[in-house]
Amino acid sequence: MQRHALIIDDNTKNLNVLANVLADENVSNTQVTNPKLLNNALQHVDSVDVVFLDLEMPGLSGYDILEMLHADARFQGVPIVAYTVHVSEMNNASQHGFHSFIGKPIDPDRFPEQLARIFSGERVWEVA
Repeated sequence: MQRHALIIDDNTKNLNVLANVLADENVSNTQVTNPKLLNNALQHVDSVDVVFLDLEMPGLSGYDILEMLHADARFQGVPIVAYTVHVSEMNNASQHGFHSFIGKPIDPDRFPEQLARIFSGERVWEVA
């Protein structure tokens, strides 16, 4: 069965780069560019195997969204990955309960191994 990722990022360029690398790994995705439309998008998704969440977006921060996802039973046990250029946020992301942290821009050579480790349950805390 194909795995499915939820990508929440207001920057469409970063979102498309991640979506393409996920597609190379046979992972389908749902993209949300406006975090206020997250609940709308989730109505059309059966299951999510991993979430990539930008930390800095207009309106709602990644930390706000993380709190919402942790309160949603559908996301119990789903790794939520902080995906951000703000590598200085690594400790803060850990304290807030993110499963993993991958700095932007992603390294397409390292990403397949990082993704495999996340899917195996390992926490990945790496910056480019």
